[in-house]
Amino acid sequence: MAGHMECGGFVFDPAVRRVGEYRGEAGPYAMLRPVGGGREWQADPARVRPATAAERLSAGVRAANERAEAEYELSRPPVPVPGCAACGELAARRAEARGRFDWSAETDANVLLRRHRSERHPPEGSPVISRSP
Repeated sequence: MAGHMECGGFVFDPAVRRVGEYRGEAGPYAMLRPVGGGREWQADPARVRPATAAERLSAGVRAANERAEAEYELSRPPVPVPGCAACGELAARRAEARGRFDWSAETDANVLLRRHRSERHPPEGSPVISRSP
């Protein structure tokens, strides 16, 4: 990277073709964080360059869209996976709570169903992250 980069500045990493917020250096790497937050990644400091205004704008819009999509997903109840007994049991628990007008229990069932889906039925191409050892 040409010149000194300040923490918080936006740079483009051509290796992954994305804009990141420069966080500093760790050993031989520049540490970058996605625009809008997220997991940092390591980049070759000799290859990153200051992001253009268009690249910064594009990254900011992408981050805003991802936030809005995540908020929208959380506002809708999760759908059980057909044929999965655990999903069916959690959906039945949710329906029973709705029938009792127990909104807290309904929310609990939604949280458990969402967690179960992310652990046991991740979208294709997503890494599987298990909470159990």
